[in-house]
Amino acid sequence: MRFDWLTKLLLLIVVIFLGVLVFRPVVQPQPVFAQDGTPYPFHIEQGTVTLRKPDGTQTWGKIAVDMRNGDVWGFPIKAQNTPYPVYGPSDTPRVSHPIYLGQMAFSEATH
Repeated sequence: MRFDWLTKLLLLIVVIFLGVLVFRPVVQPQPVFAQDGTPYPFHIEQGTVTLRKPDGTQTWGKIAVDMRNGDVWGFPIKAQNTPYPVYGPSDTPRVSHPIYLGQMAFSEATH
């Protein structure tokens, strides 16, 4: 008989802890950061496009939009079908410096 109440007490404790595990997300949900852009605030378009540099020349590149303020940047990559900067045979990695292309007026997009 002594083990009967001990077994019931242990089962009650297990049920209470399981209840805490199940109902805690309902009572205290985790925050969702789907729209604030963290940790990556840039949207990078798929594929490559022709970028027009400020001096009037054109090159292939990728478009990135800063979702915090709507700034649009172009990153030259010198080749049409490559997803990253490639400038020829070399052991050193290449860096693509951004070209400011304009701004998307997100604040004016209302319904």
